[in-house]
Amino acid sequence: MTKEFYRENRQILCRDAEPESLILLFSGHAPRKTGDEDYPFYANRNFLYLTGIEQADTVLMLQTGSSGIREKLYLLPANPFLERWNGKRIKEDEASDRSGILTFDNVENFEEDLYRLLYSGDIKQLYLDFDPNFQGDKGNEAFRLAAKLRSETPHIVMESLNPLLRRQRTIKKPCEIEALRKAEAVTKAGIEAMMHASKPGMYEYQYKAEYDYALAQHGVTVPGFPSIISAGKNNFCIHYNGYWGQAKDGDMILNDVGAVWDHEITDVSRAWPCNGKFTERQRLLYECAYRTSEHMFGLLKPGIPMADVDPMIREYNYGQLKEAGVLKTREEISTYLWHGGAHHIGLDVHDTVSVKGRKTEPGMVFCVDVGIYHEEWGIGFRIEDNCLITEDGCENLSRDIPKKIADIEALMGR
Repeated sequence: MTKEFYRENRQILCRDAEPESLILLFSGHAPRKTGDEDYPFYANRNFLYLTGIEQADTVLMLQTGSSGIREKLYLLPANPFLERWNGKRIKEDEASDRSGILTFDNVENFEEDLYRLLYSGDIKQLYLDFDPNFQGDKGNEAFRLAAKLRSETPHIVMESLNPLLRRQRTIKKPCEIEALRKAEAVTKAGIEAMMHASKPGMYEYQYKAEYDYALAQHGVTVPGFPSIISAGKNNFCIHYNGYWGQAKDGDMILNDVGAVWDHEITDVSRAWPCNGKFTERQRLLYECAYRTSEHMFGLLKPGIPMADVDPMIREYNYGQLKEAGVLKTREEISTYLWHGGAHHIGLDVHDTVSVKGRKTEPGMVFCVDVGIYHEEWGIGFRIEDNCLITEDGCENLSRDIPKKIADIEALMGR
């Protein structure tokens, strides 16, 4: 991503906000893990979307008015002692090159500047990023500041910035789609590495090691989200992350993984028998899911209600299972189909977007997730791909990752 990307994101946000408004976003900080150790810092994704900056305790201030948009970024001051221990702090020229912002100040001056503006008479409204996922989180800067200002600046109307940013992040720009394509290629390398190494007796942590190593060889040191890699009965835990199970001969290996490139995250699921050969029952169920996935990619295009995508997947998958003799009545669906999965991807693996009441549009990128879980047969898996809506149809961004039974068996046979 270039600074033009971040600058354009800020301009669109300020255009959609009310005039004479102040907009504040916080990069956040790492929570305490244990003792004197913190979790690794992970910048607030909305702050990142507007600045490209990944540094803790940094504040973005945007002011809209008749004279245009004013931008200021509040940075941590230089501290040679702390930087010796914790790494260099970003300097103004570096932050400008990354974000396109030209005005900076010490974060220690932020609160003084804030109160001066709120009492200046130039500000009628204050926007804060009230992410409902962090409601009640005492460490969240937006909610904490709002609680303080309600008593100290009652004349200022406070609004949530979250709906504006969710709407904005729903449609991906070309540079975001290009980053997703690169992330898909890295994800492919990781999944194929697991397929190549697969054999009866492997532990789930060994599959994970193969995946992580392949990603690292492409410059990706941390996956986009905690990898789900399971074998056999562990496949029946949808968000499994234990890694201690061992694949027995004939077990299906399930993985739900995604690499990240330039902050954009993929989400792909593939499944295969650990010994490289599908049994008759595995083949029967897998083909039902595969045909459902292919059907959806032949159907999706602009203008379909987003709320209908999951039901469409479920209905077609049900038809496939009924035709295969796996079930007879519609009441049996929930026995084998446990989840939907048409969630959007982007800066978050479950991207914070706004699709309620919306139809599919060019630039949307979401998952087509088809799962079948037959506990009686001991076979559980899902096939998940990433769908980009185009001007006249759709594109499967993860289509190069082996998915057909013949392709999987041929790759594992090598």
